[in-house]
Amino acid sequence: MIERRRHPLKGLLRVKKALADGRTIYYCYAWRGGPLLKTDNGKPLQPDDAGLQRAFDAAHDRRRNPNPETLQGLITAFRGSSDFKTTSASTKRGYNRYLDMLKEDFGSLTFSDLEAKATRGDFKAWRDRRADNPRAADYAWTTLARVLSFGKDRGLLSVNIAERGGRLYSVDRREKTWTNADIAAFNAVACQELQLALLLAFWTGQRQGDLLALPWKSYDGATFRLRQSKTGRRVVIPASNQVQRALGAVTRRSQTILCNTRGKPWTTDGFSTSWRKTRLAAGINELTFHDLRGTAVTRMALAGCSIAEIGAVTGHSPKDIDAILHTHYLGGQRELARQAMAKWDGAYLSTT
Repeated sequence: MIERRRHPLKGLLRVKKALADGRTIYYCYAWRGGPLLKTDNGKPLQPDDAGLQRAFDAAHDRRRNPNPETLQGLITAFRGSSDFKTTSASTKRGYNRYLDMLKEDFGSLTFSDLEAKATRGDFKAWRDRRADNPRAADYAWTTLARVLSFGKDRGLLSVNIAERGGRLYSVDRREKTWTNADIAAFNAVACQELQLALLLAFWTGQRQGDLLALPWKSYDGATFRLRQSKTGRRVVIPASNQVQRALGAVTRRSQTILCNTRGKPWTTDGFSTSWRKTRLAAGINELTFHDLRGTAVTRMALAGCSIAEIGAVTGHSPKDIDAILHTHYLGGQRELARQAMAKWDGAYLSTT
């Protein structure tokens, strides 16, 4: 139980704990999300302990002035750098969650500790404590690797001990493209707002976050103009005939093209929840919204578009498009092979 009563130490968070023997103790944190305040022998300091003030002040001093040659100092430098500040808001939120955890658990590690092979094992154990959620564990590891990479790039560390490995989650997307049957099944149970989201994703190949934020002013009736939040790349996308007809029939209820049933811009969580419920109601268990991006690449390739043409629409690099077509979405690769063989066979017969 968290107690919210005022305390002379402003910002102190006290969590009340009833023990099995009937006693009550407190866990006192320097601030919400901050370090647990302990005695020298590691026991939780109580609200009336004489050493609480000293531990509280020391925690806040470390927060304001971290040792620059520790992981905490490195995290502070990373947060103040352009590497962090130029990322999207969603990326910052993801990083910050695990940066705070790293500061709490490993903030006092020195640069020498961060270069030691044995420390990698400690970090792996930290990641494995989150193994029940492999994606979260991988994000935690990715955040750690990003901070250590920052330190290495700035000449502060000689090695990044989290540079390779560390991933627990893997998924094979090779068969995961949206078919016409999948789209029909989804639209049969989806509200108009989600149908429009699917249509835009299918015909533009853009990421979910960029589509949810896409304002009406970015669409002139024939073309979309947007800057992708992840890469900063600007793309100009001609609207397909289907998209133009659909948007021409839409009543503008929000500044954003996509909105929920109340006419309000979607939140990320709200959209994801509604999308998931509708997808499952349609009997679609494996496909994700992001698979529509790969589907768009695959469909354009099947239509005869070049890699350069596909990249002009989706914003992918040629390397990424090649990986999508040859590694991630093999269903499209098989269809391309059938088309190639049909052309070859037809050409061969015409010469015999």
